[in-house]
Amino acid sequence: MKTGVAFLSSTLHLNLHSSFSQSRNLFFSPIFRYCPSVLRTQFPNTSHKPIHTVSSTMASSYYPEKARVPPALQLPTPPVTKFKIALCQLSVTTDKERNIVHARKAIKEAVEKGAQLVLLPEIWNSPYSNDSFPVYAEDIEAGGDASPSTAMLSEVASRLQVTIVGGSIPERCGDRLYNACCVFGADGKLRAKHRKIHLFDIDIPGQITFKESKTLTAGENPTIVDTDVGRIGIGICYDIRFQELAMLYAARGAHLLCYPGAFNMTTGPLHWELLQRARAMDSQLYVATCSPARDAGAGYVAWGHSTLVGPFGEVLATTEHDEAIVIAEIDYSLIKLRRTNLPLEKQRRGDLYQLVDVQRLNSESTK
Repeated sequence: MKTGVAFLSSTLHLNLHSSFSQSRNLFFSPIFRYCPSVLRTQFPNTSHKPIHTVSSTMASSYYPEKARVPPALQLPTPPVTKFKIALCQLSVTTDKERNIVHARKAIKEAVEKGAQLVLLPEIWNSPYSNDSFPVYAEDIEAGGDASPSTAMLSEVASRLQVTIVGGSIPERCGDRLYNACCVFGADGKLRAKHRKIHLFDIDIPGQITFKESKTLTAGENPTIVDTDVGRIGIGICYDIRFQELAMLYAARGAHLLCYPGAFNMTTGPLHWELLQRARAMDSQLYVATCSPARDAGAGYVAWGHSTLVGPFGEVLATTEHDEAIVIAEIDYSLIKLRRTNLPLEKQRRGDLYQLVDVQRLNSESTK
C-alpha cells in the first residue's frame, strides 16, 4: 500500500475453492476495512484494478464541516471541569404544597452531598394526567404567588448557590398550557425556560393510551443555556426520542443534555435507558435524566430509573423505581477524550447529508 492506494496482487484471486485462511486474510486486509464495496464490485470478476482507500485527501472531499448548517460551534471551555450532579427522583402526590416542600428538602439534601447541579423530574408538582394539568398549572411569567413552584426553585437556588434544572411543571400562558422546564442559576435568576417540543401522544391498544395534545400546546424553541456548570441542552421526556434535537444541541456547543422525563411501564423497560445511551453516543455528550418515583396506584405509573450516561454511551449512575437522590460526578475532559478516540465530527459526510439549524441560520442571515 502506497500513499493511501492499495493494489491487488496479480496473483491474488478469490474463487469458491479458496482456502479458509486465504479468505480470512483477504477479508480482514486494509482493502476490505477501507473499501466495503470491494467485495461486491471487485472480486466477482477478479478485477485487478487499484482500489482507493480513504486517504486524508479523499476525506477532505467529504466536507464534514458542511454536515452542520451553520457549521457546528466549537465546544466552549466550561466554567468547571468536574462537578457533582444530583438526580432527585421524587414521589409525587395530589398535594401540591406537599410536593413543593418535598422538592425543596431533596434539593437541600443533594447540595449537602456536594451537588452543584440538581435535576428534578418531569411534572413533579402535579399528578401526570390531562385532568390535573389545568388545575395545577402556574403562570411562570407572572412569578410570585402565581407560580409557587418556580418561586421556591429560585429562592433555594439563590440560598444554596446551586444550579437547578427544575424538572417540569404545567405552565399556563394565556389560554394555553405547556409542559415547561425552568433552569435557575446559582444566583436564583431564571436562565431559561423550555417548553416540551414533542408532545407525548401514544396509543398501544391494551397497554397504554395517552394524548398530551388534548390539553397541552407544543413548544416552539430548542433550549440551550450557559450555566455555572457548563452549557446545557434541555429536553422533556418525549423530546429524547428525537435525535435531531440532541444533534442540534451538540452543534450549538452543549456539554450536557438534561431530560426530565416520566416514561411509563410499557415503554420504560424497552426504551428509557436505550434512548439515553443513544443520545449520549450520537452527540458524544453527557446525558442526565430524572423521573418521578413509581406510584403503582397512580393513574399514570412512571418507570423511574433516573440515570446519568457518559459521552461514550456508558451508564455512570442509575437507580431503581423508588424515591432516591442519585449523586454522580461529571468530568467534561472525557468529552474531548471520546471525541479524539472516535472523531465523528471529522468523519461526517457533508457531501451526502446536512443537519440544518433553522433558528441559527435565520438569525445569522438577518445580521
